[in-house]
Amino acid sequence: MRRSMGILAAATAASALMAGSALAEEITVATVNNGDMIIMQKLAPEWEKATGNKVNWVVLEENVLRERVTTDIATKGGQFDVMTIGGYETPIWGKAGWLTPLNDLGADYDYDDLIAPVRAGLTVDGKLYAVPFYAESSFTLYRKDLFDAAGLKMPEQPTYDQITEFAGKLTDKSKEQYGLCLRGKPGWGENMAFVGTLINTFGGRWFDMDWKPQLNSDAWKKAIGWYVDTMKKDGPPGISSNGFNENQTLFASGHCAMWIDATSAAGRVYDPKQSKVADKVAFAKAPVAVTPNGSAWGWAWSLAIPTSTKKADTAKSFVKWATSKGYVQRVGETEGWVAAPPGTRKSTYASADYQKAAPFAATVLAAIESADPTKQTKDPVPYTGIQFVAIPEFQGIGTQVGQAIAAAVTGEQSVDDALNTAQASTEKTMEEAGYIK
Repeated sequence: MRRSMGILAAATAASALMAGSALAEEITVATVNNGDMIIMQKLAPEWEKATGNKVNWVVLEENVLRERVTTDIATKGGQFDVMTIGGYETPIWGKAGWLTPLNDLGADYDYDDLIAPVRAGLTVDGKLYAVPFYAESSFTLYRKDLFDAAGLKMPEQPTYDQITEFAGKLTDKSKEQYGLCLRGKPGWGENMAFVGTLINTFGGRWFDMDWKPQLNSDAWKKAIGWYVDTMKKDGPPGISSNGFNENQTLFASGHCAMWIDATSAAGRVYDPKQSKVADKVAFAKAPVAVTPNGSAWGWAWSLAIPTSTKKADTAKSFVKWATSKGYVQRVGETEGWVAAPPGTRKSTYASADYQKAAPFAATVLAAIESADPTKQTKDPVPYTGIQFVAIPEFQGIGTQVGQAIAAAVTGEQSVDDALNTAQASTEKTMEEAGYIK
């Protein structure tokens, strides 16, 4: 304990020195209301005490956060000194000159400890424009007790056909037990994060090599047809209101037999302080259908500093502290090692304490390291990104498509009508942006 406190003290002291003369400043940090960020808020007074600075927190639901920070950075509003953004925004905004490079946090930050593909996804032309707070791929969480009772066995690599079979056998609506929980809340980073991987593994793609949208192709119809049918038969009620946090609550409270979502959820559903089923959880890889390509996503919630801030030194001090090895150690000590922020540092996965507390560690690390944004589809595509398309227009496109698919799930539209609507709106956007004529 004494040694790890020393590590954190050294990191905090270094952060304080980085703040230079900018003592007693207040920085505004915009972040998402996920569990790991709530822990960051809980521990932030330690940084405040060491540096003399203060944090003004703006904590938002995922879709709202994305909208607010996008508006602020595009207008150079300067409302936030630190933003929580992801692997989609970072390279686009960094290239546009909207983010402050973060290559100068000091040798003690240990950049080489950052997991290579996560770091690469936040880097443009050799400059790191955000530092990862936690990173994730996706996989299948399931209730081993329910599987055992039903005489079912989850393979290490399930198929979507098997998931369908399992969900049908494990749904018992009289007990509010649902065979499969999936994201349904519309948004490019909500329902479309899952749907993007579903499309990939069913053999679909967003665009062909000429940037023509493919949203009403047979592969999309089969994938979305599966999604809509399965959610109607074996999903929980109100799916169009369920995003990551809502599904995590459903699973942790015992209402889901299976849940396909972010690997970062494992630390919370395995934590007996946060989960009623902590001792009943097991995991497998994300399911596959036609191709394994792009069946599991790659994402990093990261901390970035907009160039509009007037408190860059203090902001750097904070992001260094919050993404340091010492911070990971501190979370392990105060919250339990199962709650340590995952997916960012090799040293976390080398830790005997973490390995002991997190039986999913090796699987998660392998999934993150193998998520390839350049080999994400069966057929060739002109873009990178697994569950997103790395072009500025995708934020609007993904949200519009997500709304159309949510309408299909709720029965407001048929699958064909929803996809035709999505195809038309995406074609219009791509024509206006000059990708197609």
